[in-house]
Amino acid sequence: MEIDITEELREAPIQDGRRLRGDRTKRAILAKAVDIASVDGLEGLSIGRLATELGVSKSGLFAHFGSKQELQLETVQVASELFEEHVWQPVADLDPGIVQLGSLMESWLRYFRDGLFSGGCFFSNAYHEFDARPGPVRDAIAAQKRRWIAAIVHHAKVAVRRKQLKAGTDPEQLAFELDAIGSLANSLWQLERDEKAFGRAQTAFRSRLQGAATATGRRALAAAGLT
Repeated sequence: MEIDITEELREAPIQDGRRLRGDRTKRAILAKAVDIASVDGLEGLSIGRLATELGVSKSGLFAHFGSKQELQLETVQVASELFEEHVWQPVADLDPGIVQLGSLMESWLRYFRDGLFSGGCFFSNAYHEFDARPGPVRDAIAAQKRRWIAAIVHHAKVAVRRKQLKAGTDPEQLAFELDAIGSLANSLWQLERDEKAFGRAQTAFRSRLQGAATATGRRALAAAGLT
């Protein structure tokens, strides 16, 4: 990922670390942190390593992040914002229910394949790195996973209410299965660069939704090109 760091930051220490989260310079720093962590993990991320990668002073970065844990937590937050930008936002205005659900799954696959970060999906790596490590960083990563599953469940519930999914559909079970499909596709891509993984995942997503859909739901999927 290409990071835009101002000349001011390159040449002089940061005098005031109490900048807003939306500050462009700090966001650029954190975007680089996400990229590093996608390869080496959050434990491989440090203020010293980040300063070296960016070509800035370590003391300057300390003004932004008082500790490694603070850096890790803010990195998770920015990774979450980037995930929302690249996965959720592109489908936010689509027809609620089964079309939004199916489109969200395909948006997720594009996010995996496009390679936003050098090491692939930040959260796929972070889940495994911190699943057995209690603490604030694990809690933040787990919260992102809950938000993701909750989004799938929400779209499924809307689809049931709109009679696009069969009345007996279990939204939590559907979310479990759809998440598993995408996660496996990403693993095969990262480990093997298996070009077929995303096609198989798309087929699996669409087949699962078609099987659970009512006639109304199938027509909606067809109209959206999700068949």
